[in-house]
Amino acid sequence: MSQLWKPSKESIDNSRLMDFAQSAEVLYKVALPNYDAIHKWSVDSPEEFWSHASSHLGLRCEVGDHVLATGEKLQESVFFPDGSINIAENLLKRNDDTEAIIWANELGNVSKLTWSELNDQVSLLQQAMIDLGVESGDCVAAWMPNSPETISVMIAAASIGAVFTSTSPDFGPTGLLDRFTQVGPKVLFATDGYFYGGKWFSCLEKLDEVESGLPNLELTVVVPYELAGRSKDDHAVVESRLLWQEFIRPYHPKPVDFPHHDFNHPWYVLYSSGTTGKPKCIVHRSGGVLLKHMVEHGLQCDMRPGDRVFYYSTAGWMMWNWLVSALASEATVILYDGSPFHPSPTALFDLADELSITLFGVSAKYIDACAKAEISPKETHNLASIRTICSTGSTLVAESFDYVYEKIKGDVHLQSMSGGTDLCGCLVAGDPTGPVQRGEIQKPALGLRIEILNESGEQLGHNEQGELVCSSPFPSMPISFLNDESGERYQAAYFDRYEGKWHQGDFAEWTPAGGIIIHGRSDATLNPGGVRIGTAEIYAVVDSLPEINESIAISQRWNSDNRVVLFVVLSEGYELDDELKEKVKLELRRRASPKHVPSIIKSVIDLPKTRSGKLSELAVKAIVEGNPVRNTEALANPKALDYFKDIEELQ
Repeated sequence: MSQLWKPSKESIDNSRLMDFAQSAEVLYKVALPNYDAIHKWSVDSPEEFWSHASSHLGLRCEVGDHVLATGEKLQESVFFPDGSINIAENLLKRNDDTEAIIWANELGNVSKLTWSELNDQVSLLQQAMIDLGVESGDCVAAWMPNSPETISVMIAAASIGAVFTSTSPDFGPTGLLDRFTQVGPKVLFATDGYFYGGKWFSCLEKLDEVESGLPNLELTVVVPYELAGRSKDDHAVVESRLLWQEFIRPYHPKPVDFPHHDFNHPWYVLYSSGTTGKPKCIVHRSGGVLLKHMVEHGLQCDMRPGDRVFYYSTAGWMMWNWLVSALASEATVILYDGSPFHPSPTALFDLADELSITLFGVSAKYIDACAKAEISPKETHNLASIRTICSTGSTLVAESFDYVYEKIKGDVHLQSMSGGTDLCGCLVAGDPTGPVQRGEIQKPALGLRIEILNESGEQLGHNEQGELVCSSPFPSMPISFLNDESGERYQAAYFDRYEGKWHQGDFAEWTPAGGIIIHGRSDATLNPGGVRIGTAEIYAVVDSLPEINESIAISQRWNSDNRVVLFVVLSEGYELDDELKEKVKLELRRRASPKHVPSIIKSVIDLPKTRSGKLSELAVKAIVEGNPVRNTEALANPKALDYFKDIEELQ
């Protein structure tokens, strides 16, 4: 792999990571000259590392007498077991007239919320929730767009110890109830609708069905979409529901109260994608998740106070939670609501220039889509403010690294990272003081001892593919799954595969530079002739062909073996004839291996994706093998599954 970017000595010396290392050297008398040394210290001396990280990065908490309490099992480890924290106190460190949140949508509306205005809004919501009877441990849910109000609701709920959960408004009632019925919210904040791709989608007609499915619900607060544009119009009560302004009208801003709760008190519930069954409700802890985010932000992304941090997301993806935590680093959070390609394919790059974004976060699929659209922001935009481009959601292939540096910006830290909703953070991430190698995630995340194992649990070396695991405790391990009192489902999800180690379910390999390549989900790996192949290896080749827009590959049981079946969505103006099929096979054989060559190639109109944009190989595999997809509501486009039914060659 070739080197694409190397930081200057000045940027290394001035990075927050090296400042952290220097302060640790003074306190702990350890030599930490580079990332690898810092990482080794972080996993060899976890109590010193996480204690120093919490104080150095400004986490406001009472740490108690112990940093780490270990148990017989890895999942029983607890950081700061006798500590306490208030999340709102950490997200509202400032209370001045500088910008805390900037919101924009696809219609071109832009509004700004200062730190003092954010404090006031949280204060009003805190008072209203308390008067409603919301207490520590109650659930507050949001069916909301990516707006400042959604953030304010989350902070206000956390301020009183309530557990927050959210989905994006494109979820229908069935998908929403699959999630919210499990958590039983006491109050629901719901938008009246949203814009996407230039179209208005109303949510009001769905509210009756949603409310009837939530027996513990005491109040629904309707937040008109235009309010996100800072409309100050008064609104009246709608039937038994309250509109946002009516909910907060009786109150006047005052200092937000910050009562401390247990450091590991629940902060929010996130959900697994749920395409193979009802989504798992993952209960995340307060202090542990925030500390993990602050380490990733400050040390791995070099995020600084006053930075302008953007990640394209909805309130239904964990990257929204990751983004909101940037407030604890005193950065300005940039929100965008709507289609990233509306009104033009350059909409997000327009936003980056207009708002001087410093960290520009998107999915790997978005970068691939920009390459397919043949846009070249480097030629049409300034983008001088951007220091870091983050990518996650799926594998960022080598060709996408080329595209970023050739067509977007040449002097930027491209930080591909991988983790998941399970830990609400990263297992492998960036190093702002080290070079970016083409096609690689730079390093294992700080504080996590990452290993790649074969099926027998033996550690693998360079260029050997296996299962990605973490063998050390880390503070954002979930508390539990809801409705799993025995802990059996939690144990089975992460710890049964390799005893004493967190099994993430990613198929990966080490590189000679100490980086990591993710080859896809291990439950979606292909097994022709008994050889495991990551799907990302196929997509890297096939999706680079101009004739093909995107592809999905599955392993199908066939004649006592497995065969690779490839489905492609063709670019406009092309057809899947024998010549194109042979080209695909030839390129896979030449650029990957003969094992990567599919037995069958079929064209379809669309590919099923989760609501965070990930391809759903398991859903396609289920359809092809005649099995039901139990939860199509987890998909953004469930009708795409129809294209995979009754294909004669697959029967």
